[in-house]
Amino acid sequence: MMKDTTWTIKGGRVLGPAPFFIAGIVNVTPDSFYDGGAHPDRETGVAHGLSLAREGAHILDVGGESTRPYSDPVSEAEELERVIPVIRGLVEAGTCAVISVDTYKARVADEALKAGAAIVNDVSGFRFEPELLDVLAEHQPGYVLMHSLGRPEAMQDEPRYNDVVGEIMQFFEERLAVLDRAGLPLDRVVLDPGIGFGKTLAHNLDILREIERFHALGLPLYMGLSNKSLWQGLLGLPVDKRRNATQAATALMAAKGVPIHRVHEVELARQTLTIARELA
Repeated sequence: MMKDTTWTIKGGRVLGPAPFFIAGIVNVTPDSFYDGGAHPDRETGVAHGLSLAREGAHILDVGGESTRPYSDPVSEAEELERVIPVIRGLVEAGTCAVISVDTYKARVADEALKAGAAIVNDVSGFRFEPELLDVLAEHQPGYVLMHSLGRPEAMQDEPRYNDVVGEIMQFFEERLAVLDRAGLPLDRVVLDPGIGFGKTLAHNLDILREIERFHALGLPLYMGLSNKSLWQGLLGLPVDKRRNATQAATALMAAKGVPIHRVHEVELARQTLTIARELA
C-alpha cells in the first residue's frame, strides 16, 4: 500500500509528505551501462537534468563514476571535474528538483554539498572511504545507505548469501548504528538494498519478492532497478528493451511500500507511479 513519506535532507528541508519521489539519473560518465557518453559535459549534463525535472523528477542524482559490475575506478580529481560543474549549473539554472550526488568519495561529497547538492547517494555504505562519515556528520544531508557486496570491480565474482534479505538487514542495522553515533539524524537516511550490486539474479528476485521485510527497519526504501541486467537474466532483454520490465517492477515495488525510485525514464515512471497510487 502506498503511504505518504517524508525525507529530511540538508538544511533540515523536508521532502513530502508524498506517496512517491522520483530520482532522475544524470550520468556524466563515458561508460555507464545504459547511457554512458550521452551527457559527457556540463552543458549536456545540465540540459538533461533540467529535462528530467520538467518530466517530474523530484531529485536529480548526478554521478561521475560508473559503478556497474567490473567498471574501472575514477580518480577523485576526474570525478570532481565531471560532477561539480553540472551541480553548479543546475543550481544556477534554478531547478526546482533537489540535487543528489552519486559518490562514495568523501571529498567529492563534500564539494558537491558545498556546490548545492542536498543528498549523498553512496553505493558503499561509507566503507570504501570511512572519511565520508565525517562529511555526513558535518553537512547533515539526506543520505542513501546502499548495500553492496564489495567494490564494483569485483562484486559480481560469485556472490553468496545464506539469507540475502536477512544479511542486508543486518548490514543496515550495523551501519545505521554507526551513523547514529556519528550524529547524523536517522530521518536523513533512506535504505537501498542494492539491486545488482553483488547479487545474482536469484538474489535480486528474492530481494524484490521480500522487499516488505525491510519495512521493519522503519526507514523509507530507495529502489534502483531501472533497466538493470536482471531483466536480461530473467527475460533475455538487451539493455535498450528493458523499459517495460522496469515499469512493471516499479509499480509492484510502489504497491509494496517503496516510495523512492531512481530511474532513467522519468516521464514513464511518473505515469506508472501515478497509476499505482490511484489503484493501490
